[in-house]
Amino acid sequence: MSRENVIEKFYGVYLLYCTNPKYKGRTYIGYTVDPNRRIKQHNKGKHAGGAWRTSNRGPWEMVLIIHGFPNDISALRFEWAWQHPYRSRRLRHVQKKKSNEKTYDFNLRVLSEMLCVGPWHRLPLTIRWLKQEYAREFPASRSPPMHMPVVYGPVATKKIPSTQTTEENNDALDETLSLCSLCSETVTEQQRMTCLNPKCLLMVHVICLANLFVPENQVVPVNGQCPACKIDVLWGDLVRKKNGCYRDLNNSASEESE
Repeated sequence: MSRENVIEKFYGVYLLYCTNPKYKGRTYIGYTVDPNRRIKQHNKGKHAGGAWRTSNRGPWEMVLIIHGFPNDISALRFEWAWQHPYRSRRLRHVQKKKSNEKTYDFNLRVLSEMLCVGPWHRLPLTIRWLKQEYAREFPASRSPPMHMPVVYGPVATKKIPSTQTTEENNDALDETLSLCSLCSETVTEQQRMTCLNPKCLLMVHVICLANLFVPENQVVPVNGQCPACKIDVLWGDLVRKKNGCYRDLNNSASEESE
């Protein structure tokens, strides 16, 4: 069995596939912060927290999940558009479901379109096939953007603990570094962004790094090169680190230096 990939601060939108012979081929699109708990709820029924549309129609397989959304609102909007492509103004160009087209295939076709249009095509999303036997290749003309990896295998979620570690690290930074590496102005804790590389000393204003990364005629950056250590980073990963994720990176660096 594949080892679970542990994700911090998880927001995901998933696709269920029904394997019950009576309802086989039916699908369901939903949102979750804990996919392992959510699939159990669906299969146990409405009384256990599952949706009424999936209750008493199982078993269901959670075959695909899109994760990496910056917050629950972003994920819920993606869920709604995937559920209602005909009502989303961003998906008016999508051809309606053909009479001979399976619902599962239609869901994947809509997804391939969503990942190629704004605002979703600029998000640091991951396309994860939880059940490889259901995996399909995206059409060449509608492949996900280069910064969105397609991965395989189970996933587990991890809550970010509320400890004093972050405060202690921030205090240390305040004592040693207080100027933005790009504009040389003072950086407060709320404004501060640092590199994913735990050994990198970069400290910048969020807005300064965003202006460096954002392409012309765009508003939100996707990726860029750290101006200090020169590694390529995704903007979404930098935001996640600022929000408390990736603490294990610092722990690993500390262990290596000992």
